[in-house]
Amino acid sequence: MRRELKRQIKQDELRTGLEKATGWVRAHSREVQMTAAAVVVLLGAGLLVQNFRDRQDANAEAAFATALDAFQAPVTSETPAAAPPGGTTYATSEEKYRKALSEFQAVEKSASGEVRQRARYYAALSQIELGDLASAEKTLGELAARKDDDDIVPSLARLALADLHRRNGQPDKAIEAYRRMLEDGGFLLPRDYVLHELAATQEAANRPQDARASYERLFQEYPGSVYAGEARQRAEYLQPQRG
Repeated sequence: MRRELKRQIKQDELRTGLEKATGWVRAHSREVQMTAAAVVVLLGAGLLVQNFRDRQDANAEAAFATALDAFQAPVTSETPAAAPPGGTTYATSEEKYRKALSEFQAVEKSASGEVRQRARYYAALSQIELGDLASAEKTLGELAARKDDDDIVPSLARLALADLHRRNGQPDKAIEAYRRMLEDGGFLLPRDYVLHELAATQEAANRPQDARASYERLFQEYPGSVYAGEARQRAEYLQPQRG
């Protein structure tokens, strides 16, 4: 009996609640209609914004691809064979990289997120090819300092920055940069390549013992690497001569 009474009370409460809600909606029908319309407008605006962003992203990707085509295009004076039909060619490297730089900088201004960072990276590489090393170093330094576990651009920038130090006649800075990459568990590029560049930099800087140790580490830790055979040869060549 008591259980039946409780069930009846719950049903009455539910019925009363529904009646009150229905009555409120009827009494405030205009407000309800306005609220529903506002929700529809907001949803529509959200879809428009998302559609606009999707178009922006697609346009940015297309512009980046065009800039990358320029960056990778053949130079007539450096191409022994005829260029592929329909492909763009440039008379000089300077012309090519100036075109690429201009297009990457345009992408940088209009894009956001990953596309923008990739455009900045390739703009810096173009600046290196054009001899504007100070601007390239600044950009690469900013990109290398970014913290994003899923973005490969900071790792690429660190590698390019080390190579730039080497080009600038700063082997100590390059060597230290390569060593930090090898020690960093978050570095996203192949470590056998980093070891190869470290060893080559040490050898060029007339540090044969350090270079030999790096070459040996390369072929011992990465025996399947494409650089392993060369590393073994260089390590044997740098072996101290006895007596």
